Amino acid sequence: MFKEFKEFAMRGSVIDLAIGIIIGTAFGKIVTSFVNDLIMPPIGLLLGKVDFSNLFINLSGKDYQTLAEAKAAGAATINYGMFINTVLDFLIVAFVIFFIVRQMNRLKRQKEAAPATTKECPYCFTEIPLKAAKCPNCTADIKVA
Repeated sequence: MFKEFKEFAMRGSVIDLAIGIIIGTAFGKIVTSFVNDLIMPPIGLLLGKVDFSNLFINLSGKDYQTLAEAKAAGAATINYGMFINTVLDFLIVAFVIFFIVRQMNRLKRQKEAAPATTKECPYCFTEIPLKAAKCPNCTADIKVA
C-alpha cells in the first residue's frame, strides 16, 4: 500500500497540482494586498473618504464606530465592505487567469498553424528538410515535390 501511495504521490501531475496550489495561494495573498492596500483606498477617497474594510451593518442594536470595536464586543455584523473587497479580489484573479489562458491558447494556435519545415524519408523514416533531394541518413534519392 505504501508503494502504491508513493507512486501516486510522485506522479508528475500530482506534484504539478501541489506546486500550482502553493503558487495560487501566494498569488491570492498578493491580489488581496493589491485590492486592500492599493485599489480600495483611492476608491474610498473618491467616494468621500470611505474605508471599505470598515463598512458593516450592526445587528446587535448597540453603536460601534469601527468593525474592530464591534468584533471585540462580539456583536453580530454584516460585513459588506469586506465582501466588496473579496469580490474585487475574485474579479482580479479571474481576469488574470482569463488572460493567461487566452495567451496560452494563442500560443498553441500559433504553434499548430506553423508550416511544416521537414518531411519523413520514405526509406529510413528520419526527418529531413522539405527541399532535400537526397536523405543525409540513408543517401536515398527523394522526389522533390
